[in-house]
Amino acid sequence: MAGTVSKGDAGERTPFIAGNWKMNLDHLQAIAFVQKLAWTLQDARHDYSQTEVAVFPPFTDLRSVQTLISADKLELGYGAQDVSAHVSGAYTGEVSAQFLKALEVQYVLIGHSERRQYHHETDEILSEKVALTLANGMVPVICVGETAEDLDLYGPSAVPVSQLHAALALAGGATNIVVAYEPVWAIGSGATPEQAEQVAEQLRFVLAEVLGGEVADATRILYGGSVKSTNIAGFLRQPNVDGALVGGASLEITEFASIAQFRKHVGT
Repeated sequence: MAGTVSKGDAGERTPFIAGNWKMNLDHLQAIAFVQKLAWTLQDARHDYSQTEVAVFPPFTDLRSVQTLISADKLELGYGAQDVSAHVSGAYTGEVSAQFLKALEVQYVLIGHSERRQYHHETDEILSEKVALTLANGMVPVICVGETAEDLDLYGPSAVPVSQLHAALALAGGATNIVVAYEPVWAIGSGATPEQAEQVAEQLRFVLAEVLGGEVADATRILYGGSVKSTNIAGFLRQPNVDGALVGGASLEITEFASIAQFRKHVGT
């Protein structure tokens, strides 16, 4: 594969801090949260060209978040937490990629560990979601990760590598994706930056194999697993970790803003 572009070099990958709200905050709470987050980052003189920040609210909040960001010309990004594997039809409760595109959604989480575990989403279903997301001009954030049992049986990186290969099965020619490594075994405790880097490096090899070295070098790989303002800089120092998919901490405005401001409180 082509040499990995390290953060800070010419052509660097812009760090990406993404907040997954999961099933929290209704549309009114989402409006208040986005306003306060934008103000907090503005007060901190946050440079979005240096660190991108996005939120992933529940489906029912997306229209409200879109309207607020558009009307106030906020620099925050936003994405959906899931998408249907179907274009349209008799699929009660599903939300199509076309519907998300109409709401100017930028990113879509695909294959989050909770979707895999609780909704039994297969690799084949997730590859279809990736393809539809790309076809509608949105960026898939492909989530991969292993359980403690997977880690014991197969060792580090084997399961995430297999999951990424499968997710990219229908993504030929893709140039704009994001990958999020979220080890299920690290929820509540967290992996070390070195453990995250070990897997992220292997994921970049997969990207090079499937999509080519140039795309692999440009693709951002996030870490998700008990990310906090006190440990984010350690992860971002790793050459193949380009940001974070933040869970619980993304619901705390001050903490989430501090994570996004990692450059200021600890050097990278």
